[in-house]
Amino acid sequence: MTAIVEEILAGEKRPTGAADLMLQVAEWAASAYARFGRAKVEEIARAAAETAHAHAGELAEAAVAETGFGVAEHKKIKNELTSRALFELYSREDFCSARIRPDLKMVELPRPAGVVFGLTPSTNPVCSVFYKILMALVTRNAIIISPHPMAKACSARAAKLMAEAAEKAGAPAGIIQVIEHPNLPLIEHVMKSPRVGVILATGGTPMVRAAYSSGNPAIGVGPGNAPVLVDESADLNEAAKRIVASKSFDNSILCTNESVVLAVESVADRLVQSMRSAGAHVAKPEEVAALRELLFGRGTFNVEVLGKSAVEIGAMIGLRLPPHTKIILAEIDRVGIDEPLSKEKLCPVLGFLRVPHAQAGINQAKALIRLSGAGHSAAIHSHHSATILAYGAAVKALRVVVNAPCSMGAAGYGTHLAPAFTIGTGYFGSSSVGENVGPQHLINWTRIAYNDDPSEAFGDFAGLDAWSGGPALALGLEAPISLGRLQEGAPKLGDPAPSNAAGGADELALMREEIRKMVLEELRGALAAGKKT
Repeated sequence: MTAIVEEILAGEKRPTGAADLMLQVAEWAASAYARFGRAKVEEIARAAAETAHAHAGELAEAAVAETGFGVAEHKKIKNELTSRALFELYSREDFCSARIRPDLKMVELPRPAGVVFGLTPSTNPVCSVFYKILMALVTRNAIIISPHPMAKACSARAAKLMAEAAEKAGAPAGIIQVIEHPNLPLIEHVMKSPRVGVILATGGTPMVRAAYSSGNPAIGVGPGNAPVLVDESADLNEAAKRIVASKSFDNSILCTNESVVLAVESVADRLVQSMRSAGAHVAKPEEVAALRELLFGRGTFNVEVLGKSAVEIGAMIGLRLPPHTKIILAEIDRVGIDEPLSKEKLCPVLGFLRVPHAQAGINQAKALIRLSGAGHSAAIHSHHSATILAYGAAVKALRVVVNAPCSMGAAGYGTHLAPAFTIGTGYFGSSSVGENVGPQHLINWTRIAYNDDPSEAFGDFAGLDAWSGGPALALGLEAPISLGRLQEGAPKLGDPAPSNAAGGADELALMREEIRKMVLEELRGALAAGKKT
């Protein structure tokens, strides 16, 4: 075994040492993958997406069984949307090829982040794994998935299935990896590694804040708490159906779900009746009090109701609800810190507040967002353009869904927003990204810019390939064992550039492939020995 491998797997270094080896393999894989052409990248991503789609139902059931959250049928839909459907969307764009822009006298070269560290939640485990892996694959990045401990088995299986499919299609070994037994010290160690190009953090606020404080670039999200305004111009039956369907989808586990209905008084009673017809149980005052105690009696949201059905939640307060009940509607008389039911609720319990007119509803929506959910999502059911525009301008939400279910609409399904399960909350929500996160956030562009003087001619770049002069890996600059940003085998200052002469390049590439195989075998052996002890 090499000295470096022996050192990082010795004694107390074993847990973080294994993670360091994962990072080194990922760095190596990313270096190779960054030189793949668009056609091969598309082939690899398609293979991974199709495998994910084929296992969507199985993994949905596994997620519910492991976490106890949500509805398998709905999780299957999310898994399908984040596999084949998402790939088809991404395949329309080219994240691999140079862009030649003669009008600007500029050449733009895509530069992948390198190693993406993807933190995935327990609430939407498998679809988040699918989504983040596909984003990494289409942008020629390597990715290491760190699942939530409550969903580690289903998440690890999802990642391994996609890894196997990607490698079978020609991806470098190690392009997709997963931490099968995550813990906080290990995650923090990886987040701080200089080998990580960017962190994609989807999870609780403490984890997102840790990602931002890691010293590495991070894209994180904040909590939701979406208000939904219904005014007198709305189609009340349609609004009721859409709100109930949205709030009950996967037992309201998406952070884009509606939190409180703000109903204009003149239509409030009719809206309540329509929601009752759509499957809502309208709670009596004493039931509202019991729900308040159940959900927030401990001071924070009770995770025991997270992703549970309306029927299950009803039973927890001694309420027997018909099996077809989709949500519980709880009427409240104010929004604020003294009314816990105006906070985010990742379960099918929906607040309901009457407002005298639309402007009052807008004011209450602003208050709701101040309480929680800044920069996230909001919804409105209206056919009055002026009200819709005023609502969108006043509420500090970066997604405002109109006449559609907010849960899926804000996530880009059923609207023309970008499909995503990482919802950027922007400056309002202390996030670096204000839109739905997509592949474009995992690459930068090198811009080769000419003098704009008309007398300076723009070069002829047609048919040229920026990396066609060398083998799959950049000779001498990447190695299977590297030391952070200072990579073992990198040329010293003043050394001659590595030769790309025919024969020499192929021989060195083959040698590096043999070294890579040796390191992988050592890693497998070391990890197997560790599991036995």
